[in-house]
Amino acid sequence: MSDQPVGIVAYGSYIPPTRLPLAMIHGGRAKEGGPQKAVAGFDEDALTMAVAAAIDCLAGVDRGAVDGVYFATTTSPFREKQAATFIARALDLRSDISSIDFTGTLRAAAAALQAAVHAVQADPGKTILVIAADARIAAPRSPLEMNLGDAAAAFLVGSGKVLAVIGEAYAHIDELYDVWRSEHDDYLRAWEDRFNVMHGYTDNILAACRGLFAKAGTDAAAYSKAVLGGPDARSIADAGRKLGFAHDKLQDTLFGKVGNCGAAFTPLLLVSALESALPGDKLLTAFHGDGVEVLVIEVVASGFTPQQTIAWYLARGRSLRSYDSYLKSRHLDRGEHDRRGGEGVPATIHFRERDADINFHAQRCTQCGTMHFPATRVCYGCYAKDQFENVRLSDRQGKVLSYSFDYFFPSPEPPVIVGMCEVDNGARVYVQMTDATTDQLRCDLPVEFVFRKSTTRVTNPTISGKADRLPQALPARRWQHERW
Repeated sequence: MSDQPVGIVAYGSYIPPTRLPLAMIHGGRAKEGGPQKAVAGFDEDALTMAVAAAIDCLAGVDRGAVDGVYFATTTSPFREKQAATFIARALDLRSDISSIDFTGTLRAAAAALQAAVHAVQADPGKTILVIAADARIAAPRSPLEMNLGDAAAAFLVGSGKVLAVIGEAYAHIDELYDVWRSEHDDYLRAWEDRFNVMHGYTDNILAACRGLFAKAGTDAAAYSKAVLGGPDARSIADAGRKLGFAHDKLQDTLFGKVGNCGAAFTPLLLVSALESALPGDKLLTAFHGDGVEVLVIEVVASGFTPQQTIAWYLARGRSLRSYDSYLKSRHLDRGEHDRRGGEGVPATIHFRERDADINFHAQRCTQCGTMHFPATRVCYGCYAKDQFENVRLSDRQGKVLSYSFDYFFPSPEPPVIVGMCEVDNGARVYVQMTDATTDQLRCDLPVEFVFRKSTTRVTNPTISGKADRLPQALPARRWQHERW
């Protein structure tokens, strides 16, 4: 054990750029500045958003020093496979680290944060990356769909020079059916709204917060901000009032901008609160789901600025053309075939090409320094054989050399943009581009590399196929590293 403080040493977030104006859901017209929600693009999911938030959190951090990945979500793309391991691979982390998925409840991130703190306390010097991400789907045009949004948040937990420490904790669990999704449900299911708010949320958050007040000998006046998760803005405001928090002491819940992003909701609000917090501030942080878990986050240092702020993500949103385009992007239009494309990837090809596709590794010749992508055995610069070292490209930027538009490849948002990109101090790579429109493209356009899906399934051994990567114009991220 060590006397050094343990807590959050860095944080980051990710909000997808795609926005669905709420007016579109019921056939209305989108209004400038009207309420909207953030939705994952057709090539995004909880896993890709987790990678994006982690990249934001780890900017300037030695990735070789990360000792664990804890991933909180209710929408993992896998039923039997660990997403945390996949994320660690995409981030190019060491293979001798711990990896855990926390799932099954919207308050999974509270458990992940506390587990990370306990792990570092037990083994000082460790750093654990905690990520929360969700992309929940409600039935089209249902009342529940109005409040849901997609996003991710990440925290690096370590010891020594920390930004914030996690203090008192209190949990009040409750078993009831308010909002849930069973094994074979395509969409979230919900009981009647009044029941859900009264018994699923209000009763539990009041019990949890008042329990913490009694345990810590405090009241609402002891806290600088209340970071409260919950089903909707009105319910959260009502709970805050009953707990004694003035309106200006409640953290903006981002409804009408992002929406309730599931297991990532309270973590995202916590990131937003930390961005403006000052040393000495105490944040009462409540995670809602099957009860409520409350953590006290005490800020001990300032001066940290994430690579991208919440305000930056909110400002870069782009609206979908129509509600139908949203349905197609998530394959919710049952009358259409899945236009997300791809025959899948044979497991053998996935295994063989992991370094390129997921880690996004190029090779550098140790004899002459020539960069190669994809891997080769003979250097085309000096002809040396098998004299290479791996170089990570995913955290670099680059520029467009050439591009073309493919209107034939199946995509919910045609055309697919493909082209050649030159990585800064690296190789030339041929990739797809994401989060860009045809009118934005030009040669020498600066781009970054993101992690997205190119297909959602692995093929049977008898089927051949290959997944490809995507690139992107600045902003974005990706399920095979996107190359651009």
